[in-house]
Amino acid sequence: MTTILSARADTPKFWLLAAIGALVSAIGIGAALYMEHHGHSVTGMNNQIVWGLPHVFAIFLVVAASGVLNVASIGSVFGKTVYKTRGMLAGLLCFAMLAAGLVVILLDLGRADRIMVAATHVNITSVFGWNMILYPGMFGIVVVYLWTLMEKRMYPFSKPAGFAAFIWRLMLTTGTGSIFGFLVTRQAYQSAVIAPMFIIMSFAWGMAVFMIVQKAMYRWNGMTLHPQIRARLKNLLAVFVGAVFYFVAIYHLTNLYFARQVEFERFILLDGGIFPLLFWGGWFVLGTVLPLILIFTPALSKMSGSVTLASLFVIVGAFCQLYVFIIGGEAFPLDIFPGMTTSSSFFDGQVDQYSPALPEWLLGIGGLGIAFTMVVVGVRVLKFLPEDNIAKLQASGALAD
Repeated sequence: MTTILSARADTPKFWLLAAIGALVSAIGIGAALYMEHHGHSVTGMNNQIVWGLPHVFAIFLVVAASGVLNVASIGSVFGKTVYKTRGMLAGLLCFAMLAAGLVVILLDLGRADRIMVAATHVNITSVFGWNMILYPGMFGIVVVYLWTLMEKRMYPFSKPAGFAAFIWRLMLTTGTGSIFGFLVTRQAYQSAVIAPMFIIMSFAWGMAVFMIVQKAMYRWNGMTLHPQIRARLKNLLAVFVGAVFYFVAIYHLTNLYFARQVEFERFILLDGGIFPLLFWGGWFVLGTVLPLILIFTPALSKMSGSVTLASLFVIVGAFCQLYVFIIGGEAFPLDIFPGMTTSSSFFDGQVDQYSPALPEWLLGIGGLGIAFTMVVVGVRVLKFLPEDNIAKLQASGALAD
């Protein structure tokens, strides 16, 4: 039997990782305080681009947090044995990334203390108001779900708790996507396709994050993932990556169908400078084509680290896609009076320019540091390492499903 080295047995490495995570988190918080003190004039944001790079990091963390819980749902809700042992790690990652993403959003607002106003005066007619219910609800459901997995006497309730988490995370990601889908003033948004697109993006991004963290934990403990389980997980990642490609294609084809959206699509896909470069080179090539090649080319997929590399490419593509979607959608000029020309001192009708400032980079990376620190501490305090009983799985036929 393989001896599992706990994080407690590797104290120097744990303290090093915890110190790195704490330092990165502190730098991010320091950047937020700097922006709060000096105002958004020290960032690259302006009156037109009000959601900058920190929102790219925050939206990625929130969406991926929802999607990583999909691993747990496959085990608890759909009864797939291979995924059941991964439920606790998925729950921990969901909790950590959701918390980190919300911290970035709050700090980026500049008046984080005003969150109490939004929490105590919920406007149910606003999609932002919905999130004041969805986010705390997600935290509560994940905590209960982890409790049912960790406490033997609560295990009979793990399936209902998993089902509740499955439904709630779909609602949460729908709400996040609807923030953009309901924005009628931006040509980049205002589409019913965005909500389901965000759901499938969460599946792909969450799965990629899970694969990387699982690989790191196995390497830390001197373990190797069984080839059949590895093949199943990588194929599922490939399915999600392909599904993201389908929905992104449908989103842009839908826009191209309407004459008023053609100019915007040309801006995003061809003439928009950095945005077409990030879309085609970042999301399409790095985030879609290369992962699928690494996964489905037999000679490459059998190489050690190929699935981890594919997962890293998926995450890089996710950031490129969000940057194009969020920043590019704001940079394109508003068409306030269709068919007419507007002119004022506020640069109406002109493409806006945006360059992220250093504090924005530090705040976004600080969010990653917060999630990293929470996961490192969590796997040390509690037993979150997925352990597979291969003999039992083979005898039950679970690996042949």
